[in-house]
Amino acid sequence: MAYLLGVTLFALAILISVSLHEAGHLLTAKAFGMKVTRYFVGFGPTLWSFRRGETEYGIKGIPLGGFCKIVGMTPQDDDVEPADQPRAMWRFPVWKRTVVMAAGSIAHFALALIALWIIAITAGLPNPNFPSTLAQIRQEPAIIQLATCVVPENEVRACTDADPASPAAQGELRDGDRITAVNGTAVTNYGDLLVALRAQQPGQQAQVAYLRDDQPGTATVTLGQTQRPPLDDPEGTVGPVAALGVGLIPSTPTRIEYGPIGAIGGTADFTGTMAVNTYEAMKRIPQKVPALWTAITGGERDVDTPISVVGASRIGGEAVENNAWLLFFMLFVSLNFFIGVFNLLPLLPLDGGHIAIAWFERARSWVYARLRRPDPGRVDYLKLMPFTYAVILIGGAFTLLTITADVVNPITLFTR
Repeated sequence: MAYLLGVTLFALAILISVSLHEAGHLLTAKAFGMKVTRYFVGFGPTLWSFRRGETEYGIKGIPLGGFCKIVGMTPQDDDVEPADQPRAMWRFPVWKRTVVMAAGSIAHFALALIALWIIAITAGLPNPNFPSTLAQIRQEPAIIQLATCVVPENEVRACTDADPASPAAQGELRDGDRITAVNGTAVTNYGDLLVALRAQQPGQQAQVAYLRDDQPGTATVTLGQTQRPPLDDPEGTVGPVAALGVGLIPSTPTRIEYGPIGAIGGTADFTGTMAVNTYEAMKRIPQKVPALWTAITGGERDVDTPISVVGASRIGGEAVENNAWLLFFMLFVSLNFFIGVFNLLPLLPLDGGHIAIAWFERARSWVYARLRRPDPGRVDYLKLMPFTYAVILIGGAFTLLTITADVVNPITLFTR
């Protein structure tokens, strides 16, 4: 039940986000005097609607998005009544059209920023100084956290009853102990600990020196065995190595909590990081298409592959099921930020495509005026329809691919 509740809540949150996206278009268009005839949440048959002034508001039967009908978005729109021609969107100044078209993405950004600000105050944001690369991790002090077991294979998974117990736990080491030597080999950081362990043999007894509350001690352990690649070649051949059954406790906190004022700066910094990550993720989309196909045809699902709204909702359900509400809200933030950026891409039929054309017209008119030539007028959207259809076709195929992968081979972050 908790999983289904989480899926429903996340899907509802996305629907609300999309509704606010369209509300951004609606409110700014009305504020500038443009005529908006319809605002609906969902698609398909109308379930309920009402009219206020010149606009019909309502709910459609398929809750997969929404739309806002602004009269005369392009000069080629042929459903504009003669009386409405002065209020047709395409007749308004380019800056006003830009505000209206960008308002949807601005709504997504506003949702993401408000949610991030609240998270910064209540739970904290990821620490930018937290060690994330292998080189940074190896420079951390060798402060250990005991594992429950030693996983014999070269993989990350939960322990089972069949897995051997952690040698460190059996040797009565404790969480927070700082390892200083293994069999007489000095250890100054976590990288030294890995090197010292690789010099031992699985099943061998080892004297592990440590500091506990600044007091030195020694533990005798019988090392276990796992499979790992060479330390200097993470992509190299995997082989048996000695294991102590510990992980690293980083010396820096994973998250930083802020006050209401400090959270503004923390939110801005994290938003910059999100912008970079979103850019990198969008660059990787084409190369991830084969991985999605592999997942659909029975291969292992790469956790770095794109997900659809279906996949995001499933992860949201897992988060609620495992009481990981922070993950739930951070996923909501990331998705809104991504949608906001994606909608601003200069491609029709996206909002960014309309903005790009508006500014192209403005720039072209300026150039022609300087050349003392007649204004070439508005762009003919009909001539761009083949390109628009191509974008719709590619986008639709990619959406279908991600939805299929999320249904038949979804990404899971928790063991169920």
